[in-house]
Amino acid sequence: MARNKEFDTTLVLHKAMEVFGHYGYDGTSLQTLLDELGIARQSLYDTYGTKRDLFIKAAKHYLHEKSSSVVAKLEQAESVKRTISDIFRIIVSTLQDEERKKECMILHSAIDQIPHDPEMAALFEQDRTRLEKAFYEALVRAQEQGEIGPGKDLHVVARYLYHVRYSMTQAAKLSNNPKELEEIAAVALSVLDC
Repeated sequence: MARNKEFDTTLVLHKAMEVFGHYGYDGTSLQTLLDELGIARQSLYDTYGTKRDLFIKAAKHYLHEKSSSVVAKLEQAESVKRTISDIFRIIVSTLQDEERKKECMILHSAIDQIPHDPEMAALFEQDRTRLEKAFYEALVRAQEQGEIGPGKDLHVVARYLYHVRYSMTQAAKLSNNPKELEEIAAVALSVLDC
């Protein structure tokens, strides 16, 4: 008879995001992973597979959770400009919080794997396509409602918002000045001005 898992698998995925975010994929030894997650080697293998399997699952979980939240906000937006501003405000707030920021740092580890990991590259391409489409459709609605003036290439604006959103984690890693994140967000949002 199989034993019940003695740990919360979703909680372990969140902790794995922090560990990989802190040490990077290559810098995370199996022993460090086991120590930080507080699970046994066999439990890791039985539940998640290899270190790489856990990394992929943690990255997928992160991208799905964060992107689904953004897509839902954009689809339900009454004011698209206000909603996009709120999305960036949440990013800034998260990256200014040392505890919440830890999970976000998995992006660096994951992006580093893209050039030599087709599965990771496909995961990020799928996420990029999904978010750019959500930003684009919201921007079209904003233009139709007069929130954004004509003459903007909304595909380019959507792509820009997608990339700035991710680049802010890099800025948070490079600088300890929380004001800089607010300034980056303000400049990014200025592209929406009429």
